[in-house]
Amino acid sequence: MTKKKFISKIDPRFLYGIAHRGLHNDKFTENGLKAFKNAIDHNVAFEYDLHLTKDNELVVCHDENLKRTTGKEGIIEDLTLQEIRDNYRLLDGGVIPTFQEVLDLNNEQVPMVIELKVFRLNYKPLAKKAMEMMKQIKDKSKIMLISFDPRSLWPFRHKGFLRSLLVAKSDEYTWPFRLTVESGDLEQVFFKEKRVQRYAKRHFVNAWTIEKEEEIDALLPYVDTVTFQYLDPELVKNKLTNRR
Repeated sequence: MTKKKFISKIDPRFLYGIAHRGLHNDKFTENGLKAFKNAIDHNVAFEYDLHLTKDNELVVCHDENLKRTTGKEGIIEDLTLQEIRDNYRLLDGGVIPTFQEVLDLNNEQVPMVIELKVFRLNYKPLAKKAMEMMKQIKDKSKIMLISFDPRSLWPFRHKGFLRSLLVAKSDEYTWPFRLTVESGDLEQVFFKEKRVQRYAKRHFVNAWTIEKEEEIDALLPYVDTVTFQYLDPELVKNKLTNRR
């Protein structure tokens, strides 16, 4: 899909920057309802990660292991939703959110980037469950789907949701699959390469994860938006909208 067509199909707030795992800080743990509410309050698009539990429920967490954000070991895919609710809390005291709770909290107020986190090759059931739940979304312009595994994105073709392939330098073998979806979501180091700069001229691209003002400045000639953390969202928005 051309860059122009892609931009015509998305909520323009995607172009102002995307809060990585919500607008989190020392008070609000990443990928928690408090961090998402903070993003909504600031009218900022936010990104989060979906995992499939043992009993086929979708919960929000970046890692497959709950240790980093809760202080307690536990593989999400080996636990039921009830086991997670009974035994784990985020460091800010909040629950591990379900996908439905995030949808209800946002109520389509601000755009969202939803990452499908494939674990143990569960891309088929993960995509199936996500697709089932996303039928309730009315304004598809407010949703972008991303994943490092293109197989989890392919079932959403012709479903009205725009998709973007995540590519990390450490997993560069997925780069050839970028043309099987509508856009690219690339680790910022890629934008030094001519092949990526050529791709970015024709296709919508996002860069991740930006933590410094000077990183935005270096990327401005090439990217359409950035996924950021630890930065003032107004600064990010101004950088992206006032580029030369």
